[in-house]
Amino acid sequence: SPVRLAILWKLSERPSTVNELAELLDVSQPLMSQHLRVLRQHQLVNSTVHGQYHTYQLADEHVSHIVGDAIEHTKERS
Repeated sequence: SPVRLAILWKLSERPSTVNELAELLDVSQPLMSQHLRVLRQHQLVNSTVHGQYHTYQLADEHVSHIVGDAIEHTKERS
């Protein structure tokens, strides 16, 4: 999913909340929550709770490398 790839790319830059990601990627908050749930289920992201907010970050550094490599690979084909 292009949105999930974009989420992973943004989270490689810094941890973010659902609302921050929804605004950055111009996606509704409920849809963003669904995408994040799928990414959590596949253990690509995890979250920490700060009061009422969940902050999402990549599960580990390897995810960032894989996403970066995938994006670079697509640029080479252009």
